[in-house]
Amino acid sequence: MFAFSLPIRASTPRCFARSRLSQRPHFDPDLGSRLIGRLGLECSKLSVSVDWGKIDLAASMGAGCFKVAKKSDRGLKVEFDSGGQDFFDADAVEASAGGAPEHLVIMVNGMVGSAEDWRYAAEQFVKKLPDKVIVHRSQCNSSKLTFDGVDMMGERLAEEVLGVIRHRPGVCKISFIAHSLGGLVARYAIGRLYEEPSQSELCTAIRDCPREEQSNHQMDVLEPHEAKVAVLEPHEAKVAGLEPMNFITVASPHLGSRGHKQLPFLCGLPFLERKAPEAAHLIVGRSGKHLFLTDGDDGKPPLLLQMVNDSKDLKFLSALRAFKRRVAYANVNYDQVVGWGTSSIRRQHELPKSSLLVKDARYPHIVYVEKETPENFQRRASSLVTDKKIDLEEEMIRGLTQVPWERVDVSFSKSKQRYSAHNTILVRSYRLNSDGADVVFHMIDNFLL
Repeated sequence: MFAFSLPIRASTPRCFARSRLSQRPHFDPDLGSRLIGRLGLECSKLSVSVDWGKIDLAASMGAGCFKVAKKSDRGLKVEFDSGGQDFFDADAVEASAGGAPEHLVIMVNGMVGSAEDWRYAAEQFVKKLPDKVIVHRSQCNSSKLTFDGVDMMGERLAEEVLGVIRHRPGVCKISFIAHSLGGLVARYAIGRLYEEPSQSELCTAIRDCPREEQSNHQMDVLEPHEAKVAVLEPHEAKVAGLEPMNFITVASPHLGSRGHKQLPFLCGLPFLERKAPEAAHLIVGRSGKHLFLTDGDDGKPPLLLQMVNDSKDLKFLSALRAFKRRVAYANVNYDQVVGWGTSSIRRQHELPKSSLLVKDARYPHIVYVEKETPENFQRRASSLVTDKKIDLEEEMIRGLTQVPWERVDVSFSKSKQRYSAHNTILVRSYRLNSDGADVVFHMIDNFLL
């Protein structure tokens, strides 16, 4: 059944050319084993899995020059193009006088994942917002490609996004929703895709400001590379030429996986937490070095530490600031892969106490929502201790919290699916992770359009 791998390697299609940013092909060398695994997992839907696997193969060969469309009975249309899968409601598009939806939603998988991880969520987004969004499930970083490191994966994702936009010139807004390691990859990609306002746009922004603020802004325009430019409205900047709206991460290790119970299956044991960084790269390659902050090549800081500020070529913080919303969904417990602190970008003493965790009947697994108000933002900044030694984790927290975040805490403690919380939070497989559906609906109901 899987003998097709040999002719593919022997004959490389023209559209399989190396990418401009990543200098690597989009082909998934582990497609056969990934498909076998999916067939085993979805044995009750064997015929469907086989069909989708064949289409996945054709799509990966195309990487932007091959397109397959599939339309379900309820109007949901799936197109395989630009190395991924686009979901939209064909009936709504045909009925709309204004044409196709203008909001592009990029969904990014985590470690050893694939576009299939976001199938349920993509379907719900299109079903709930049929005339508003086109959902693109990224395929460029799947299976063993997720071992290549956050930077290489981010470069591939950035190029894939540009390919999607070229294919859909009608979109004008962009949002990202990323799971686990995909959250770091998405943060890297937006740093690559960030576009600063031009001088003329800055001048226009100044003219629109109240007169009493113009003198300050005029000074800022004379120094476009200084941090003072950040006082302008963040949404004047673009990401991949589009207006950035929502940047949402789901169980993502923003602070890495080093110590402080950030990798829960190590049980917080000091001996294991000290030894884990030494072995991580042997299991998950460069991605392991990045997660445990052991890269630091050529005397440079670890990549995750670099990604909490802007550099000369990559505007990581400015890109985050450009989005109107930044949201971190985090598992309070039973996530054995990503700890509560690293996924919610909090210090250990900032994690809400169990007495503060409340339940919402509409979203039974959402137990705490912390919206960053200006007052909270200022209080958090003023409470920093400056006379104590700052470790790498503290540096990352200080960097990332230069922009406000909404934090949504999730608990599956009373669910039969609690031991797979890392996958349940995004409903990776509806048969196995259906209890996370209310988290997906919470994302949709609070999505900024």
